Amino acid sequence: MIPRKRWAYVIPVAVVMYMLAYLDRTNVAVILPYIGDDFPLSASAKGLASGIFFVGYLVLQIPAAVLAAKWSARKTVLLLMIAWAFAAVLCGLVRNETQLYLARLLLGLFEGGVWPAVLILLASWFPQAERARANALWMTCLPISAILMSPLSGFMLDHMSWRWVFVLQGLPPLVWAVVWWFAVADRPARARWISAAEREHLETILKAEEDAKPAFAKQGYRQALADRRVLLLVGVYFFWITGFYGFSLWLPSVVKTMTGGSATAVGFLSAVPYVLALGGMVACAYWSDRTGNRRLAVTVPLLVAIAGLLLGNLVHWPAAVQLVLLCVVATGVYMPYGPFWAIPGRVLGIEVVAVAMGLINALGNLGGFAGPYLVGWLTDVTGTATTGFAVLAAFLAVAAGLAFFGLKPATVEGSAHVPAATRHP
Repeated sequence: MIPRKRWAYVIPVAVVMYMLAYLDRTNVAVILPYIGDDFPLSASAKGLASGIFFVGYLVLQIPAAVLAAKWSARKTVLLLMIAWAFAAVLCGLVRNETQLYLARLLLGLFEGGVWPAVLILLASWFPQAERARANALWMTCLPISAILMSPLSGFMLDHMSWRWVFVLQGLPPLVWAVVWWFAVADRPARARWISAAEREHLETILKAEEDAKPAFAKQGYRQALADRRVLLLVGVYFFWITGFYGFSLWLPSVVKTMTGGSATAVGFLSAVPYVLALGGMVACAYWSDRTGNRRLAVTVPLLVAIAGLLLGNLVHWPAAVQLVLLCVVATGVYMPYGPFWAIPGRVLGIEVVAVAMGLINALGNLGGFAGPYLVGWLTDVTGTATTGFAVLAAFLAVAAGLAFFGLKPATVEGSAHVPAATRHP
């Protein structure tokens, strides 16, 4: 049997690294309701403070992806990790609304290149038959961060000022940067801990996959950026992420309204939906790798999320039922991550897939700005968040439609047969 140390070395270190990044991105959702004592923020201002992160986020997507592919994913992530830690600390030092926007903008700028850089790293370690699982296991950092950090942020807010919460939660990336530097290698040939058998196995399979791609998959950067499939993936991701972040960044406020409890109670209840989302992500990725069906693995969970979002916000339910529906929505919007990010590496050659993934993530994450701000603005205008959540459900519906009707099975789906040697990590 081929050794599989890469699952124990590469994935866990990357999970913790991005979990810290995601904490600094999403803790604002728990903290914002408590900033009003220092300077008041309207609902739209809170939405802007949450969403402006993604304006900075798009800037380094493609440059960082190219650096990761041409230079080093390991070094690119290290530099960004140090920079985002300082930007996260700055969020706790702001004195007015404008400074808060600027600090969040810088945080997005420095965190922006991490996602495509890590996807490039994983593409150098995991063949296509394992890619959805590898992506999903790494991306479990998203719900894990919410599970662990929402209660932590709530507990900290009950015992210290919101400024100290920002500052203290911004420091761990500086420590983890040391672990990242010594534990991660750009590819199997540069890792000291991998066996010769695993190295040869990986290099043989990855080379065969690249050689098997048709000529059009190995086009130049300009052609890749204009490729219809890439633009379609941008569209799917934008509408999906608009609904995703509009939901996740406003979840603590919804829970606070439901419970009227302390910050600690809000934090713990906010973590519940992410526990189910974690299991759903991994299960969906395993099914997608086993069957090779990427299209349905993206589409079906989004439809489930739409149903939960509409039922939860258009019908008056008891608090317990609302929490169940929030769990349904969280699971639905998280499940497609692994299968979706396995698609670019299947349709494009390694030479240009970095730029394509950077473009998809950059433009798609503009939805991270649109979602929170849209909910905030509609809340101010209508006096209720119901309209905002209905609009977010419509965005998810567009994403599901584009994925189902636009992603042709012959292009984005692999064989249902998965070699025994790569079936389980």
